[in-house]
Amino acid sequence: MARKVTPAPIAVHITALEMTAPPKQSLPVPVNVHTAILNAPDIPLAFYRFLYRQVGSRWHWVDRLRMDDETLAATLHDKRNSVTVLYVNGAPAGFFELLQLDGDVVELTHFGLFEHALGLGIGKWFLLQTLYAAWTLGPKRVSVTTNNLDHPRALQLYQMFGFSPVGTQDAQLVPLSDAELLELAKRDCLAPA
Repeated sequence: MARKVTPAPIAVHITALEMTAPPKQSLPVPVNVHTAILNAPDIPLAFYRFLYRQVGSRWHWVDRLRMDDETLAATLHDKRNSVTVLYVNGAPAGFFELLQLDGDVVELTHFGLFEHALGLGIGKWFLLQTLYAAWTLGPKRVSVTTNNLDHPRALQLYQMFGFSPVGTQDAQLVPLSDAELLELAKRDCLAPA
């Protein structure tokens, strides 16, 4: 009988950032790639989990994967939450998720590109489109958190676009166990189309 092994926690240093004015940058649409950015108001859970895993697996994103269907559906389909998908050359290539915390604050809860979209010169452009979308909601500030497990240039990129650090904290992240990964694979294979 196999023993359940719980992975060792990973130390995480989290930085909270805010911006209080829309970005002033302007970037052209990337050349030699066809892009589309589509809001997904009733995103199916299996598709969301696919996006989340494709973007977040290398950065240790686990929270949404541990949610049961009911909790995830309530989170995603909350009227204050929006998921928007980036397509490159016809295929999903990334996504961003915004949460309108109140009339004053919009939180960028998730942002990232699939591995196949890295190196195409679209990362900065896509972040700028994300920030434009956040500011169209009329907040007084936009917030985001990043941590030392994210892309090595994430903090620098956020600051380049006008975010300023407002706090830090240390936490522990427990990676997905082999048993959890197996359950996720089974759930994803059995998810209705």
